[in-house]
Amino acid sequence: MYKRILLAADGSPHAIRAAEQAARLAGLRPDAELTVLYVIDSTRSKSDQLRSLDLEALAEQRADRLLPIEEVLKEAGVTGRTVVLEGDPGTAIVSYAKEHKMEVVLIGSRGLNPFQEFVLGSVSHKVASRAACPVLIVK
Repeated sequence: MYKRILLAADGSPHAIRAAEQAARLAGLRPDAELTVLYVIDSTRSKSDQLRSLDLEALAEQRADRLLPIEEVLKEAGVTGRTVVLEGDPGTAIVSYAKEHKMEVVLIGSRGLNPFQEFVLGSVSHKVASRAACPVLIVK
């Protein structure tokens, strides 16, 4: 089974379900290394900062998004490290996976219908098409 597991997380319900799967995978191997990666979308980050004068509160809000994921891992008895990056989420996830030689990436699906995905694209689709390792998209 996989030793180096990357969980792309944003706090959404799909990401929480992906965390459940990541916990199962990590639990299969005692030496598994689970990394939870949260990417702050740089285009949304700037507008968030402009709307919020309290950058400390903004950082707290972002950290709060990961609390449900941390709880899933804790309940499963799985430990991991959390990494926060800023940039384009799809690109950042793929780059991090490659640079850190991840063996599998787990990511939640936003459940876009085929037309929306064609027009808008999705982070999970970008990661699945660009990553050099297996990608598990969780619905």
